[in-house]
Amino acid sequence: MVSEKERTAETQEKGREVQEEQKEFTAENVDKNTTAEDSVEFFDPESADRDDLLSKYRELEYQLRQTEERVLRTAADAENFKKRLQREKEEQTRYANETLMRELLPVIDNLERALEHSASVPNQEGLLEGLKMTLKGFADALARFGCTPLETIGKIFDPNFHEAVSQEESSEVEPNTVLRELQKGYLLKERLLRPAMVIVARPPSKAAKHSEEQKATGTTRAKRGEVKIPVRKA
Repeated sequence: MVSEKERTAETQEKGREVQEEQKEFTAENVDKNTTAEDSVEFFDPESADRDDLLSKYRELEYQLRQTEERVLRTAADAENFKKRLQREKEEQTRYANETLMRELLPVIDNLERALEHSASVPNQEGLLEGLKMTLKGFADALARFGCTPLETIGKIFDPNFHEAVSQEESSEVEPNTVLRELQKGYLLKERLLRPAMVIVARPPSKAAKHSEEQKATGTTRAKRGEVKIPVRKA
């Protein structure tokens, strides 16, 4: 069993060890601070000679140029950011009705289909006139906001504005020419609102080309009176 005297001696020994560690830690930090302070070079203009003053002047001049460049770059970045925000704001204002215009296009498509279908129904002049007036009202309203249909028939196929659904052989137009339009395309000012769905021409096959050539030859001979009429012998 440890006596009170032994416990007191043990406590005093631990206290001395802690004090020694604190002294070593303090001395180490003092040495580090002294070394750091010694490494800093202080400039005294009163005691400096001409070369030191010139060197210090060049150093400060270089730092000033660096600071000026940073200030100019920061100002340029701020100006560019301001211009970009202005452009984005103008873009949003210019095309603010884009979503509404796109939602109205199917309504116009349905009116055009109804007008096309009603044209073959007899005694529907009043209905046709009403559909035409309604369709014209929609088209005029869209045009006032810069929404206009694309012209496609007879134009060369352009993937930026046209969406080719299929191809048909044709010798009457150049290949890749738009033959028919299945759905109108629209522009909102300079931006494509919806591409046009079209059918594009392609060169005729050899068999079709030969048949057309024979047909054209027969027509020419008929015009010249060179067509041979078969006569049945008695």
